[in-house]
Amino acid sequence: MPYGRNPNMELTAAYDVEHLSSTQRIQHELWPLGDIVPGKAKFPCCLVWTPLPVVSWLAPFIGHVGICREDGAVLDFSGSNFISVDDFAFGAVARYLQLDREQCCFPPNLAGHKCKNGFRHAEFGSSITWDDALRSSIRYFEHKSYNLFTCNSHSFVANCLNRLCYGGSMSWNMINVAALVLCKGRWVDSMSILRSFLPFILVLCLGIGMAGWPFLIGLLSFSVLLLGWFLMGTYCVKNVLEC
Repeated sequence: MPYGRNPNMELTAAYDVEHLSSTQRIQHELWPLGDIVPGKAKFPCCLVWTPLPVVSWLAPFIGHVGICREDGAVLDFSGSNFISVDDFAFGAVARYLQLDREQCCFPPNLAGHKCKNGFRHAEFGSSITWDDALRSSIRYFEHKSYNLFTCNSHSFVANCLNRLCYGGSMSWNMINVAALVLCKGRWVDSMSILRSFLPFILVLCLGIGMAGWPFLIGLLSFSVLLLGWFLMGTYCVKNVLEC
């Protein structure tokens, strides 16, 4: 044996390396998810969307969103100091997008971050599981006042995604959450498409029939102003839309 070598130290070091490797494997092993079952409103690890009464009739790109636990239950910020659990406000899910948990950061400690936002993620509030992140956001929003224009369901989902550091990003907000669902989301069925767009088409036809082209110009102006408000509040005056 070379001078100065301690066999006990070698055994301890070998055990530590093996234990660390085993622990890392356990920490990154994710439970398999159940099937998506729209009939039972079960959407494991999904973002879900449904149209809003009146607002979606005038601007069909605006809707209500939620995020689902690993067991498929829908969570959504639907009123001041209130998070609905497994009771999606404003109707059944019309569109959904299942997210990949492998794109989340679940650090056991500050040194365990696999994302590029290590300290910022820890300061904001990191979690060790998907459901743990959602529970933290629920506790945070249970003390928030709901407002369609400044603090709404999109704010809640964005907060959850930032806690998960989904996709390696902590820049989730109302705009990119809405864009993610609208661009990549899947329709539940053909009736969901009809339920989402039929009221808008009826309002459009009725308005043009009664008021003519000025109604179309007014409706377009409403949509542009609404979208402009969210864009400006999100990217230009950020503290306006911060929940």
